[in-house]
Amino acid sequence: MKVTEHIAQAKDTLISFEILPPLKGKSIESIYDHLDPLMTFKPAFINVTYHRSEHMFKKRSDGTFEKVEIRKRPGTVAICAAVMNHYNVDAVPHLICGGFSREETENALIDLNFLGVDNVLVLRGDAPKNEPSFEPEPHGHRYAEELLHQVVNMNNGMYLEEDLQGGVKTKFCIGVAGYPEKHFEAPNLATDMSYLKRKVENGADYIITQMFFDNQKFFDFVKKCREMGITVPIIPGLKPMTTRKQLTVLPRAFHVDIPNDLATEILRCKTDKDVELVGTEWLIQQSRELKEFGVPVLHYYTLGKPEVIRKVVEAVV
Repeated sequence: MKVTEHIAQAKDTLISFEILPPLKGKSIESIYDHLDPLMTFKPAFINVTYHRSEHMFKKRSDGTFEKVEIRKRPGTVAICAAVMNHYNVDAVPHLICGGFSREETENALIDLNFLGVDNVLVLRGDAPKNEPSFEPEPHGHRYAEELLHQVVNMNNGMYLEEDLQGGVKTKFCIGVAGYPEKHFEAPNLATDMSYLKRKVENGADYIITQMFFDNQKFFDFVKKCREMGITVPIIPGLKPMTTRKQLTVLPRAFHVDIPNDLATEILRCKTDKDVELVGTEWLIQQSRELKEFGVPVLHYYTLGKPEVIRKVVEAVV
């Protein structure tokens, strides 16, 4: 079932989770172990992230260096199939521009359609860690809007081979990312939101936001969206603070602000266990306030912390 259908049929705020593919060499059991304690909450859908190939330079015996491609977290498409089969729940794979040509993207979409996946979340993706800025693959997409356009085309039966006649129309429900505190590359929030509106006008069915820790930023974001004529569902993305280190890592990596009250409480903590307790309580209060506001879904980035998320959802539902 499509994300938008889940939302339309819901009588209360839904719950959804996002997971990482396991590191190469790990089994699917690591995913099941991660999700098992969370499935009691009957999530409407499970997002599965996609990670692009990365490169490293390996020294040869003659002293020269060889560029070697590595992919630390493969398996998104297969994980979606496994999760759907194992739990009878909808899976939402992430599709990214980085690391994929248009042809590879089309083949992935064909595979997903064959598997009965009804939803995708289209993202540009980040630049590789060892590169200063994002560069698309040869014959790949530079922007999420271009990737969105490819999915919309397939929904209309249009494939990359122009001579292909009678192509099957896919039925993907398409999500896009929203940034309550703006994308870090956008010159300002107004410009960033104009890009978001364009993606909705071009076929996006719903929005999932970047993580945030100040609900007022989300409320303001939703208000601006509605004033601009963006009417699709807007789903808040939520993440717990669990370590003191995140006070500097999250603002640097994700360009989000940490509210002063939360930062003050974390700085008083003596151990990361104490931080986890503070972060859990903060996320509980965030979730309750967002639910009261009437968000359609509470979407949790579990990212290795299923027990924390379990405590939060248990206190909210």
